[in-house]
Amino acid sequence: MHQTIPPASLIICSRNRRELLRDTVHSVLGGEQLPSEIVIIDQSDMPDPVLEPHPAVRGCSIRYHWTDCRGVSASRNAGASTARHDLLVFIDDDMIAAAGWFGTLLIALLDAGDRTVVTGQVAPAVEAGFVPSTKTDPIPVVYSGRTGSDVLFSGNMALHRATLMQIGGFDGRLGPGTPFPAAEDNDVGFRLLESGYRIAYVPQAVLYHRAWRTRTAHLALRWRYGLGQGAFYAKHLDLADRYMLHRLTGELKTAMRSVGKTMFTQPSSVLGELLYMFALLAGAAGWLWSFGYGSPPLPETPCTSRVSDR
Repeated sequence: MHQTIPPASLIICSRNRRELLRDTVHSVLGGEQLPSEIVIIDQSDMPDPVLEPHPAVRGCSIRYHWTDCRGVSASRNAGASTARHDLLVFIDDDMIAAAGWFGTLLIALLDAGDRTVVTGQVAPAVEAGFVPSTKTDPIPVVYSGRTGSDVLFSGNMALHRATLMQIGGFDGRLGPGTPFPAAEDNDVGFRLLESGYRIAYVPQAVLYHRAWRTRTAHLALRWRYGLGQGAFYAKHLDLADRYMLHRLTGELKTAMRSVGKTMFTQPSSVLGELLYMFALLAGAAGWLWSFGYGSPPLPETPCTSRVSDR
């Protein structure tokens, strides 16, 4: 018998991934426990004729918003403000949910308390392409303070709305759809930990990351990840507190050592590491040029949307 869960909103943001988005929604709707609503923030060029009029399923309403927002961070903020419930769960549009995923993640959040954010396992789906971002450690961990690494997967995350609002939401200048197209989750995770929250990794809450990218996309992805990560480091750069500077230089040193070790044995991976290093520096420089040192978050641009609630 499954534990009863309170009302909660599941937020999915997407842009021009119609089939992947539909598969994600259908996998959630086939789960053992469902959210009270699924809020879809769709930035696609055209609205989805299947999801826009989708009927409710087992008490779960589908609220479809076709929006002019650009960037996943702006869309996630829009989803959080639009949601009808204070318990928020986020999933990316290229995931497949295990049957018990939603209930497991939400119960873990309730058990952890309102000063903890929970994030689940992201396992690679068995498909022909490659999966760029996974976490499959079977051991649960609770993080607090400065971890020296990035520990939040915002595509598999649950938290209280007040928690997200307290830290100012996602930074609309970071993440896919922006000039710094990554690290928006790393930025949120760092600000949560700096604000005294904890991040709990719950490996039993499993999502499968679709391998829809071809292997030829690897180099472009490394460049985009480096740009976003470099911008994230520059955003939090503080010469009086050199934590982020040490993280940036440490990552550059790690990449250089990787190049040295694989130069002759795995030459195909060397270019990816070199691109990532240059992108880190370009992202950091670009952020400082655009926003300066110690710049505050920019105000969000309101999103307009056509809404279909069922």
